[in-house]
Amino acid sequence: MRFQVTSKLIRPNSTVLGWFASYLSGRIQTIRCGMSASDASAVLCGVPQGSILGPILFLLYTADLLRLVERHNLRPHMYADDTQMCGFCRPAAASQLQQQVSVCSDDVALWMWSNRLQLNTAKTEVLWCAWSQRQHQLPQVALRVRTDYVTPTTSVRDLGIYVD
Repeated sequence: MRFQVTSKLIRPNSTVLGWFASYLSGRIQTIRCGMSASDASAVLCGVPQGSILGPILFLLYTADLLRLVERHNLRPHMYADDTQMCGFCRPAAASQLQQQVSVCSDDVALWMWSNRLQLNTAKTEVLWCAWSQRQHQLPQVALRVRTDYVTPTTSVRDLGIYVD
């Protein structure tokens, strides 16, 4: 099924600053899927869906998030709006890594809140990876992510591919 997003300017302005202001916050957007269309609604913040500025501004907007994760000695990976934190340790230090990830997720959630974003714990997954001989040493307790707890799973979906 193909989605089409239509945006139109609702108040043009002659100055460059005025143009950007009107472009970023003064647009009406409609989303079409097949023969159906949503009601027209104002874009109150952010960038209209389908805009060429969207990906560039999003990368600039989230650049600090990468450094935040790295300060916790974890490796961040981002693709579009998907953020991953990876850490490595020996099996004996798994509970310490688990605490490290929990503290980092608290800081990430705080950063997101202060930047008008939201950490969706319902979509958060935890996967412990180890050789089959070492899997019995991995933690079985849930990882704390803000006020929620995420139980480790045996497979996660990463960019449409299941990793186990």
